[in-house]
Amino acid sequence: MENNIQFILLKPELYNTYIEIGTKAYDQHYKHLWPNGDTTTYIKNSFTKKVLLKEEKDEDTFLYLIKLNFENVGILKITLHKQLQDYNKTDALYLDKIYILNEFSGKGIGSKTLRFVEQIATDHFKKAIFLESMQKGLALPFYLSHSFSIVANTQVPFNNVIEEEKPMYLLRKDL
Repeated sequence: MENNIQFILLKPELYNTYIEIGTKAYDQHYKHLWPNGDTTTYIKNSFTKKVLLKEEKDEDTFLYLIKLNFENVGILKITLHKQLQDYNKTDALYLDKIYILNEFSGKGIGSKTLRFVEQIATDHFKKAIFLESMQKGLALPFYLSHSFSIVANTQVPFNNVIEEEKPMYLLRKDL
């Protein structure tokens, strides 16, 4: 199945699809973080045409649709150069988002996506990949099983997230 997974670099004509898939996947996995399940704050900061146009102008931001066969199943956002901890911008890649629709979880898409990101990092001579994960939930054990290590505590940056759901970890994988 992994051979049928593709990463399509986002173009303006795909914005609506990216917004639709990203919003649906986020809502499937993270509604519980928000009072009354209202994810509007996050969606407005991540999945609008205005946000995508701004990200498109950022030479360090790369957005992808993830496809399985011919079906859109997720999204990926990478920041190619980002200073994190003791790593300068040229040494660290930040994996900002991997959101996969629930109905496609457990099919190897996340693992293949991590290998894709690692290849990008290797091609750009990065020393580490960073990402953030909720302290609760299924994502953390997934990342830990793929050789990421917890290196710091962080939290969701939005004030209106339910307080006990805010804790996150910063994870790093050395290359």
